[in-house]
Amino acid sequence: LVQLAESGGGSVEVGGSLTLSCAASGDFTSDPLLDPCLGWFRQVPGKEREHVAAIDRDDNIMIPDSLKDRFKISRDNIKNTVSLEMNNLRIEDSAMYYCAASKFLWVGYCRSVASIDDWGQGTQVTVSS
Repeated sequence: LVQLAESGGGSVEVGGSLTLSCAASGDFTSDPLLDPCLGWFRQVPGKEREHVAAIDRDDNIMIPDSLKDRFKISRDNIKNTVSLEMNNLRIEDSAMYYCAASKFLWVGYCRSVASIDDWGQGTQVTVSS
């Protein structure tokens, strides 16, 4: 079980930037071989949760093509944190953003909702004109 706590959400104007952070804790902290992949998803009411970015302990990264020019993910394996840097934000980026972890190591498991084992509470991002 991994506990996840997001921070950094808020309101920003179109074209602005935000960086979300997520602190992870759990049994894996005592054994780096157990480091789970970590990811970010987002969801707006009435729509499915959408993959935004994922990263594993070896810094393998997956970001949808539609976002990779504006979003960047990074992790600190010492502090057990994962960050999502979002630039040139658009109104359609407004959503609840969730930090996520899979019990599996490989980054690919953190891009599918079905493979996620633990979720954070979410942090709201609102982009306005």
